[in-house]
Amino acid sequence: MADASLYDSKPWLAAYGTAIAPLLPPPQYKNVAHRVHSACERYAKQTAFTAVVPNGMNGSLSYSQLGDLSDAFALYLREVCGLKAGDRVAVQLPNGLAYPVVAFGIFKAGCVLVNTNPLYTPSEMIHQFNDSGARVLVIVDMFADKLADVIPKVKVERVVLAGVSEMFPAIPNMIVRGVQKVWSQVLPAIPQLPQTIERLSAALAAGRAAGAREKVKAYWDGIASTNIVALQYTGGTTGVSKGAMLTHANLLVNVDQVLAMGRSHMGENEVVLTALPLYHIFAFTANLLCFLDIGGRNILIPSPRPVQNLQRAIENYPITWITGVNTLFNGLMNEEWFTAFPPKHLKAAIAGGTALHHAVAARWQTITGTRIAEGFGLTECSPCVSFNPLSGVAKVDSIGIPAPGTEVRLVDDAGAPVALGEPGELIVRGPQTMKGYWQRPEETAAILKDGWLYTGDVAVMDEQGYFKIVDRKKDLVLVSGFNVYPNEIEDALAKMDAILEAAVVGVPDAKSGEAVRAYVVKNPDFAGSLSKDEVLAHCRTLLTDYKIPKSIVFRDELPKSPVGKILRKDLKAEVKAEFNKK
Repeated sequence: MADASLYDSKPWLAAYGTAIAPLLPPPQYKNVAHRVHSACERYAKQTAFTAVVPNGMNGSLSYSQLGDLSDAFALYLREVCGLKAGDRVAVQLPNGLAYPVVAFGIFKAGCVLVNTNPLYTPSEMIHQFNDSGARVLVIVDMFADKLADVIPKVKVERVVLAGVSEMFPAIPNMIVRGVQKVWSQVLPAIPQLPQTIERLSAALAAGRAAGAREKVKAYWDGIASTNIVALQYTGGTTGVSKGAMLTHANLLVNVDQVLAMGRSHMGENEVVLTALPLYHIFAFTANLLCFLDIGGRNILIPSPRPVQNLQRAIENYPITWITGVNTLFNGLMNEEWFTAFPPKHLKAAIAGGTALHHAVAARWQTITGTRIAEGFGLTECSPCVSFNPLSGVAKVDSIGIPAPGTEVRLVDDAGAPVALGEPGELIVRGPQTMKGYWQRPEETAAILKDGWLYTGDVAVMDEQGYFKIVDRKKDLVLVSGFNVYPNEIEDALAKMDAILEAAVVGVPDAKSGEAVRAYVVKNPDFAGSLSKDEVLAHCRTLLTDYKIPKSIVFRDELPKSPVGKILRKDLKAEVKAEFNKK
């Protein structure tokens, strides 16, 4: 056990150097809408967003157009739909030009954004829309067939449909729609429902006709920074998903924190590849909001799978930043076109969402000549908590140092601080932590205690204040009383050229209580065979006996989340079903 002063002294401050200011700037904006409005005015003539579909067809919006269109959508929500400040609007869109227009329009209307995965099933949609009380839904038209099952069971009053190629020039839009038909992705018929269903173009026209743009400033001018701006749903791994209440202040501060960590490396013409979905909190803050604030250009990828879908964007645009997860970086490096011609303007990549494997980071450095800066965050923290500094020391396998204004401690099961170098649960206190879970006071109380947010992640801290995630507390495998962290085993497996990706979970074992099981996907570019004995032999060179997998299961693919995070929970559910039968 350690005294809290170990963490209160903030040993990481020395690592800030001269590039990172230890204190955040004073608030410049009343709310997120104010920040959006300011960016659209400051960078009016610059390109804000470019959406690129797999065949290379694209469309773009300038900051000026973005300001005009988002104002029109705000007018539509307030004047046509009759929404009030604080009303919820669900958005179920892939990356495309419609997304920022709609999201920023919601902010300007003083309403609350409810980000929703476009691939959700009707039952998942019903839960989220009813839980949030969404009154308006904006959904991609490719999935309009879900509406007949969903809308009669929720309180949504109006539905707005947007296409993948929404706001593209006429000819590219026509080509994209034609390709959809060729590939049997014929747009479904719009169901007959009592609720109003209309195209986004019609909604924007109605908004413009409903009132002057001058009205819009009045909508957001009085919105306090403490008001909720987004319900970001999370926690589906432990039951039904719950909405993290993120305030305007949470997002404003987190943008400042992220920029404080990286602004010294950002110039006037930054171009970020946005393959991660904007409805996910990582890309939402890091790509959508941060690069907007500096006048950057987002290259939006509606569907990053297969990874070849990124080829046209990487080849045709001067990408300076890429955000992603371990599987995305690994996938790119298994593409011949990427390894032969890596992006020549790239400054750095930013990793989050899941552990970055050391083997992946090292190979990326070799191929691109740039490094992947790993950070750590979670939905409940808007999301950034820590980041590897782009100036100074970046440590391998580390999530870096806490962002300015962030307090971090590692504690044991009793909540007492652990000693230097000892693993403990990472807890966070800072202005980016959520207000709580929407309409769930008991679950809020379980994670927010005395101002500290308990993340459920186990980490260690070194003498310089750099943190390393050991694993998720709930994913810990207990082998004969020894703690085994799946991340360590997965990182060892990733060092084997014949393995594309792997996931590790615990399984019941009569002798040791639990045993390690590894699910392995063979690298298709590896010419030789791959056997269980070869995998185990590799593991023995890197791991002590009790950490070596007792069983190896080969798979063609592993279950993943929309951002490409391997879902151990799905594998653990399979294990539970398997052993319940025995």
